[in-house]
Amino acid sequence: MKIAILGCGNMGLAFARSFVQYDLVKKENLLLIEKNEERCSSLTKLKEGVVVNVISDQIKNYDLIILAVKPQDFETLANDLDGKLHGEQIVLSIMAGINIQKIQTLLNHKYVVRAMPNTPAMLGMGITGFTSAEGISIGKLFKVENLLNATGRSIYIEDESMIDAVTALSGSGPAYFYYFVKSMVETGKQMGFDEGTALQFVKQTMLGSYHLINNAELGLDELISAVASKGGTTEAALKVFNERGLGESIKEGLLAAEKRAKELSK
Repeated sequence: MKIAILGCGNMGLAFARSFVQYDLVKKENLLLIEKNEERCSSLTKLKEGVVVNVISDQIKNYDLIILAVKPQDFETLANDLDGKLHGEQIVLSIMAGINIQKIQTLLNHKYVVRAMPNTPAMLGMGITGFTSAEGISIGKLFKVENLLNATGRSIYIEDESMIDAVTALSGSGPAYFYYFVKSMVETGKQMGFDEGTALQFVKQTMLGSYHLINNAELGLDELISAVASKGGTTEAALKVFNERGLGESIKEGLLAAEKRAKELSK
């Protein structure tokens, strides 16, 4: 398979590295297109693939075209691609908020897959929700899924409108965890720890809690109850969280992210 990635920021580069690492594409068959001169120069030094800074007719030679630019840059990109795609290529978009119909219209191209990864893909530990236009063969979709799984895990979503929910839940999700970790570390510093020690406690707690969620045969409420003994310290903290409406704030935040994703698609 020959793959072209248009836009090689963090996510585009993460995809490129994962594909090469798992031998899903040879470096000589991986085209990295990056307009930013400084980033283009850095990519050339990394030698992750064939690096260019313009879109040319050579893109017709690639089986899969990955759109990894910012959503606001898509219309310019579509103009650059005008007349340069052929009908059998698969276009995989990881742009937030831009729906399949809009991509098909602006590119005048039928076979489009839309995906929403998240930044842990940079470590091969991401989660990606993806959906597709009609008419793409099962074989080709399987190849796309295999590529996405190189960056972690993937889940096929039948209803494209749910990709906005994926964006809010997992696409933006890492930032929510960082926000909570930061709040815990800052509080640990107020309690008297230096930042490094507080961060070490919080990171390991987060890591261990993840593994319990993943391996313990208990639901989330049961896991909470296992820590929060009656009249104890955890219960005191949870009481404040509930009184201040933390759970409701989290819900409202995620719904706001989903709403913004829908706005971007218009």
